[in-house]
Amino acid sequence: MDHYDSQQTNDYMQPEEDWDRDLLLDPAWEKQQRKTFTAWCNSHLRKAGTQIENIEEDFRDGLKLMLLLEVISGERLAKPERGKMRVHKISNVNKALDFIASKGVKLVSIGAEEIVDGNVKMTLGMIWTIILRFAIQDISVEETSAKEGLLLWCQRKTAPYKNVNIQNFHISWKDGLGFCALIHRHRPELIDYGKLRKDDPLTNLNTAFDVAEKYLDIPKMLDAEDIVGTARPDEKAIMTYVSSFYHAFSGAQKAETAANRICKVLAVNQENEQLMEDYEKLASDLLEWIRRTIPWLENRAPENTMHAMQQKLEDFRDYRRLHKPPKVQEKCQLEINFNTLQTKLRLSNRPAFMPSEGRMISDINNAWGCLEQAEKGYEEWLLNEIRRLERLDHLAEKFRQKASIHEAWTDGKEAMLRQKDYETATLSEIKALLKKHEAFESDLAAHQDRVEQIAAIAQELNELDYYDSPSVNARCQKICDQWDNLGALTQKRREALERTEKLLETIDQLYLEYAKRAAPFNNWMEGAMEDLQDTFIVHAIEEVQGLTTAHEQFKATLPDADKERLAILGIHNEVSKIVQTYHVNMAGTNPYTTITPQEINGKWDHVRQLVPRRDQALTEEHARQQHNERLRKQFGAQANVIGPWIQTKMEEIGRISIEMHGTLEDQLSHLRQYEKSIVNYKPKIDQLEGDHQLIQEALIFDNKHTNYTMEHIRVGWEQLLTTIARTINEVENQILTRDAKGISQEQMNEFRASFNHFDRDHSGTLGPEEFKACLISLGYDIGNDPQKKTGMMDTDDFRACLISMGYNMGEAEFARIMSIVDPNRLGVVTFQAFIDFMSRETADTDTADQVMASFKILAGDKNYITVDELRRELPPDQAEYCIARMAPYTGPDAVPGALDYMSFSTALYGESDL
Repeated sequence: MDHYDSQQTNDYMQPEEDWDRDLLLDPAWEKQQRKTFTAWCNSHLRKAGTQIENIEEDFRDGLKLMLLLEVISGERLAKPERGKMRVHKISNVNKALDFIASKGVKLVSIGAEEIVDGNVKMTLGMIWTIILRFAIQDISVEETSAKEGLLLWCQRKTAPYKNVNIQNFHISWKDGLGFCALIHRHRPELIDYGKLRKDDPLTNLNTAFDVAEKYLDIPKMLDAEDIVGTARPDEKAIMTYVSSFYHAFSGAQKAETAANRICKVLAVNQENEQLMEDYEKLASDLLEWIRRTIPWLENRAPENTMHAMQQKLEDFRDYRRLHKPPKVQEKCQLEINFNTLQTKLRLSNRPAFMPSEGRMISDINNAWGCLEQAEKGYEEWLLNEIRRLERLDHLAEKFRQKASIHEAWTDGKEAMLRQKDYETATLSEIKALLKKHEAFESDLAAHQDRVEQIAAIAQELNELDYYDSPSVNARCQKICDQWDNLGALTQKRREALERTEKLLETIDQLYLEYAKRAAPFNNWMEGAMEDLQDTFIVHAIEEVQGLTTAHEQFKATLPDADKERLAILGIHNEVSKIVQTYHVNMAGTNPYTTITPQEINGKWDHVRQLVPRRDQALTEEHARQQHNERLRKQFGAQANVIGPWIQTKMEEIGRISIEMHGTLEDQLSHLRQYEKSIVNYKPKIDQLEGDHQLIQEALIFDNKHTNYTMEHIRVGWEQLLTTIARTINEVENQILTRDAKGISQEQMNEFRASFNHFDRDHSGTLGPEEFKACLISLGYDIGNDPQKKTGMMDTDDFRACLISMGYNMGEAEFARIMSIVDPNRLGVVTFQAFIDFMSRETADTDTADQVMASFKILAGDKNYITVDELRRELPPDQAEYCIARMAPYTGPDAVPGALDYMSFSTALYGESDL
């Protein structure tokens, strides 16, 4: 056979060269090789839907020979000649031999003419060359040659089995136990090895060959009788047969590895898709809540009553304390989930997650900004409305009180002015009527101020948009019309009395003097009663003290008023004495006034009773204002502690995020303990909320004891919780990056130290002088370009940092690195981008090509994969995942139901669309 073996064959078969030459004309050798090589060829040709029957005849036209080479190599050969002439056949065989030679195999003494003429020995030699090149040459175990590697593989697999000692590829296989041991080692359920006997080789061989053909898809290449009946079986036939076992079992192992890789990739993809769905739902719910809440906050329609407005204020407090805080947490959690998802996608080489339109983080932030803009000023508007309604209620009550007093005074005045009693009166009666009328006019003038006050109050109620303004206006208009009518009637009666006055000469001066002094005093008492019963509203102790001072001044006038009362009563008593003395017929009444001594005394007594009531009211109001002042001081004291505490914690978190020491887990533990200490401070915030509620319920609108409002404290507290949560999330993402990329803690510390090396002032940024000093220390000559303090490295900062870590910073290399860490070309490098770059340089990750190669193994080297193959090799849920997303395969070698795993693999990594 050495006359047609290739050079590689000589390398593989050097030890048996002499024996092969002796066996060259052995018919048993030719029979075994013919059967084995025919079965081996058919095991590959059946993939193309054909086979051979006679190995020297069926390859003569070169067509099936070219097809065999295409199947086993996976490559396309030159187009064959379809003619039936000898020259066409020789051309086809030469194309096949040229292809074999192109694979590095040197053919010796094998020509196309011998194959076309059906030379058995040459044909078998050519097939052996093909088997060596495509089935055995690539077998290598511990860097051995193909034959030695295959032999070593057999020895290792059969080592645990008794009575099996594989030393060669001929007599070591005659008893059949070697074949059975290989099958049992990989598929123990197929053979009961314990029942096999070394003295029954035919049974052993037939069992192995039948099981291999039925369960392992290895065609039967030899007959057990030929092996047992030959002193030394043909080595090439045995090697060919054994290599089929090697490929069958090594292929299963590759398929398992490929399936595991695909499962891992698909599990990551499924987890990421679940995170995306969760983000979309949470973002949608939060945006819907904002959409419903903004119109409520923008509604500035005022209510008509204090109760309704106070209910609105209570609803707003519930919103700030109960409804909004959970949404603040949801918003913060949404940002954390988004950042975590993006980190996981980067770590698994997936494209960045792009939320649905309108659900980006920026969209949520914009909507949140609109919410806070609508919320801004809403509470202030509520308080202003409450003040306005309080003022309106006070004015309305004052209007009703003054109107009632005036209406009571005017009751019957028109009828009195229309009387014509002067027509039948005596002279003295006429004079009395005239004087009485003068007193009425004096009284009327005294009431002018009250009418003007009523009109002014009505006007103010109109300007403040009082809800019951129509009834107020109607009542005011009625009073004004009546007042005008009283003026006209008064003028008309005076004219009538003055015409009659010429007929009357005498008038009782005492009654006149009584009337003149009693009327003003009566008016003063009515005014005093009105003032003593007047309601008041104050917001500070100083205002109460002002009212108290005015009240004390009023009490100081009471002795003089009492003297005037006694003087008036003395006039009346003098009249009574004169009447009794001179028996004057005055009918017992003063013709000049209707004010009686009893009325004066009654009103005086009423005034004396109202004074202590007023004292008590002012005392109670003074106590209430003192209580309010204590509430202000209590709130101010706590707010002046909590406000600076929140600011201090914010600054400490800023320093912690820059000056982290120890492992990332230590940093994370420290941050969580820090977060716990912050959360434990929440009862003090709640206590301050309770004090704030007491202040609002007491209708306290200002506080000179602190510059902090409850809103300042709420916003600061929410920012503090958000900041610590984001800092913890940043460290968690760094842990994810470290674990996913296999970065050691020392490497992570080195990355952090390199980044912070230039941040000497611990501000999270590099100053111009620091950056300049850094580059000079590395041998660079740098100008005094200004640096921006942004908390991130700019382009030059990052270059200096990389040089300090040993990177070669040529312009092209630096441009490549910047395209990775700064894809948006912002000119700055964040620490997270720096970590991603360093981890990418030090770790390996799955790629689309690796996944594609794994699918190719499962598909048996085909360019497509079938549904049955996916379901056989992958777990059910991931197999269905692939089937649902793979596009149909449309290549020239497509079969019904073929799926395109190549486009699916690239789509997993964002290189195409699913």
